[in-house]
Amino acid sequence: MRLPLLSFLLLSVLPAAAQDQEKQSTESYIEQYAQAAVENMNKSGVPASITLAQGILESGSGNSDLARTAKNHFGIKCHAGWTGKTYHMDDDAPNECFRSYDKVLDSYRDHAEFLRTRPRYASLFELPITDYKGWANGLKAAGYATNPKYPELLIGLIERYSLNTYDLPGAAASKTPKTEAEKKPVAETKPKPQGNKSQSYRLVYVNGLRAVELLSDFDQALFNQTFELPDRKWMKYNERGPNDALKAGQIVFLEPLRNSAALGTNEHAVQAGDTWHSIAHKYGVKTKALLKKNRAGSGSPLEIGTQIRLR
Repeated sequence: MRLPLLSFLLLSVLPAAAQDQEKQSTESYIEQYAQAAVENMNKSGVPASITLAQGILESGSGNSDLARTAKNHFGIKCHAGWTGKTYHMDDDAPNECFRSYDKVLDSYRDHAEFLRTRPRYASLFELPITDYKGWANGLKAAGYATNPKYPELLIGLIERYSLNTYDLPGAAASKTPKTEAEKKPVAETKPKPQGNKSQSYRLVYVNGLRAVELLSDFDQALFNQTFELPDRKWMKYNERGPNDALKAGQIVFLEPLRNSAALGTNEHAVQAGDTWHSIAHKYGVKTKALLKKNRAGSGSPLEIGTQIRLR
């Protein structure tokens, strides 16, 4: 009788041990999905650090039933208008409807789209892309989660795993974040062109808008090929004509300018060489909107030291 009993005990223990071994670690989760978070940041403006922290928290580093069964890593419920697959489980209420995906990357894309298209999250996109604390608190204020400690939980994950390094321009998403002992300050240094045309641009964010800093004089064909943005669109976004010359150091916006500067950026003191257009674009604002805020015309003179309203 001893052998069958021993066999029974082994069979009782081994499945649980095997199940524990199958659980994904947080470090492994970050390594697996950092690239997706960075790519979505470049397209949508949602900080990669926030995406990763929410994915870790909402999915238990990919180990929750919702994540494993429905590939839903952000706890997004069906909401009105959802026509995709669904998964039902008890949450705040019994048998609630959650979105279900074929692939985890679909969940990542939908998360970015969900935040980008909901008006209640619009103010978050006015924050600097590196303001993960502002984003964490803003998500809670906008009602993304009911847990009163949601911001602290996100911020804690970001700082513990250095997820904010993925928000910096040129972040190498394939690299595993450093451990606490290995953390070093990360400088936003400007990469030097190395002859390779693919290095002619550097991704930046202005007023929460995706843009590129030119590291060499503007190459229109390469720009169109790299960013798949027709001439008419980038010229409209940047309030420029077809014959305007763009030089190294200038910013080219990849999405429409805003009507106001970022929260907390209220005024600009006019400096030598400033124009209404250059001031507006320094803060990611439409020139027409800037003129309207200051009750000025396009030909209105600018005196050095004058405070220009940005919001």
